[in-house]
Amino acid sequence: MTQHDHEPLEPRAVSRRRLLGTVGAAGLAVGATGGAVASAAVRDEPPTALTSLGATRVPFHGTHQAGILTPQQAHGHLAAFDLAPGAGRKQAAALLRRWSATARELMEGEAQGGGRDTGIALDAGPSSLTVTFGFGRAFFSRTGLTDQLPTELAPLPEFSADALDKDRSDGELWVQIGANDALVAFHALRALQREAGETAKLRWQMNGFNRSPGATSHPMTVRNLMGQVDGSNNPKPGEKDFDARVFVPASGTPAWMAHGSYAVVRRIRMLLDDWDKKSLAEQERVIGRRKSDGAPLTGGSEDTEPDLDKRSADGSPVIAADAHVRVTSPDTNGGAAMLRRPFSYHDGFRDDGAPDAGLLFIAWQADPLRGFVPVQRKLDRGDALSRFTRHEASALFAVPGGPGKGEYVGQRLLEG
Repeated sequence: MTQHDHEPLEPRAVSRRRLLGTVGAAGLAVGATGGAVASAAVRDEPPTALTSLGATRVPFHGTHQAGILTPQQAHGHLAAFDLAPGAGRKQAAALLRRWSATARELMEGEAQGGGRDTGIALDAGPSSLTVTFGFGRAFFSRTGLTDQLPTELAPLPEFSADALDKDRSDGELWVQIGANDALVAFHALRALQREAGETAKLRWQMNGFNRSPGATSHPMTVRNLMGQVDGSNNPKPGEKDFDARVFVPASGTPAWMAHGSYAVVRRIRMLLDDWDKKSLAEQERVIGRRKSDGAPLTGGSEDTEPDLDKRSADGSPVIAADAHVRVTSPDTNGGAAMLRRPFSYHDGFRDDGAPDAGLLFIAWQADPLRGFVPVQRKLDRGDALSRFTRHEASALFAVPGGPGKGEYVGQRLLEG
């Protein structure tokens, strides 16, 4: 990989306080596996935490779109749009051109051009803002591009535990926004929604959050709303099969998806009242990991591989047969793996007083039929954690590779 390919993993620090000399800023951002990445440069005065957080910038251009390998941010928005009646390929291309220009400006920390900026994020730096775009299956028929429809974008199978709301599922166009400042993230969401104009109408929109950078004394994997360390077994950049699992190869088909990925999006409500009634030991049995540090029940640290063959004194497996870590292990799924980059969400309280809260699950893979689908089928057949979750929305999107200089996202599809 080139230096440019690594930039989303280590956002560059930019200064708004000095225009002369060598200026940098130190920043922390929660990583793709829940860790943290520091970006620092020499400067003659130490930055404040706010300046550090706001100063980190992620490039818009690159081999892959930003928001896949970028260190995970504290605030996120997901939105799906459908093209308006009468809109086709020409209008979609114009929209992606506008959206890409807006994303580039805002990710640079600039005001939206043409006097269109609302001022929502005035005074803030880019704050590791990323904007990622994808296409749903229906987009290809709407734009007359069915000959470019990837086979990997086949509808996901139905799973017995699903209780999906069709109004909050699927979509022709998808936008993922992440930032370490809530106003910066909302500013991007609002700008893109305004730019959609009469071309595309919002289908659904969801808001999420993660732990803020610097909230812990040292880099740690994030926790979900069950209090569990979430992301311990993610594939990691640098592993020999990482790119093959996550990204479409340069020689892949269709050609416009080279260096792209497929995103499975699921809104998973957690039955937190039921979960909180379980003892610590019961919770750890369900997951197969210690709650305190994420280490497998078979010992070691969070990064230790679970010993699925280890037995307790009475001969029973230390990690139960239906424990989540066993059911999802690549070793029990023919090597199937995906890069999970979720956000937590909380949408208030239901009529029964239970929190409407859980996980905005986002999984990246080169092929959902080899990544998400076999793992979810296994979960569907017998995962102890499924008794405490409800899958309420689902979508699958083709996310093309990153744009080159002067390109907009999707240009190779829409103008190829």
